Amino acid sequence: MRDWLSYTPSDFLLFSARTYYRLFELYNRAIWPAQLLALLLGLVILWRLHRASPRQGSAVTVILATGWLWTAWAYLLEHYDTINWAARYLAVGFVIEAVLLIWTGVVGSRLLFQPHGDWISWTGMGLFVFALVVQPLIGPLVGRDWRQAEIFGVAPDPTVLATLGILLTVHTRPPWGLMIIPLLWCGLSGATLWTMGSPEAWIMPVAALGALGLAVCRVLSVRGQGRGQAEHRG
Repeated sequence: MRDWLSYTPSDFLLFSARTYYRLFELYNRAIWPAQLLALLLGLVILWRLHRASPRQGSAVTVILATGWLWTAWAYLLEHYDTINWAARYLAVGFVIEAVLLIWTGVVGSRLLFQPHGDWISWTGMGLFVFALVVQPLIGPLVGRDWRQAEIFGVAPDPTVLATLGILLTVHTRPPWGLMIIPLLWCGLSGATLWTMGSPEAWIMPVAALGALGLAVCRVLSVRGQGRGQAEHRG
């Protein structure tokens, strides 16, 4: 029993921080210039979010789903799996999220985004812009090589945060089914980075808690509006 108590979380980690971030460098080199296309698609999302149309939800969710599928295959299976045996199971989660996005936003056409709807939507847009523009700069800002940058659409963390941000702009009740896997990933990623001693370990869990809190606020707001309409009719 004493031997077990002597272990720390880092003793169970399968790789070092140096190996983890070196993997991103090798990955970015292998997929170049896919990062440029991914960033361009991120800008397309911004453009589509500000153009209300019947196909807005479909266009946005297709791009998001593509990012989740690419990350599942190119990063988790082809690269992360070389240092973490659990990567193949994580990839399954990313594929499931992509399927759910397509099913809800394209097949069901049940997603309509209103980035300027209220303060919750504005915050969601802020989270998306953070994932698209700021998150790739965090690595270099804390002293890592710029070639290890994590880019939306091709790396998991910014893809997850961008998705959470966009889902917060849905004009009705939060799509909880689409938020479960991103929220779980935020916790897992935060725990991994914390174990490695990464200075940005707090970002993913804090973002997840914030997104969860905003989603709850959305539910309360929708209920309040429904109750107000019912009283008005009465």
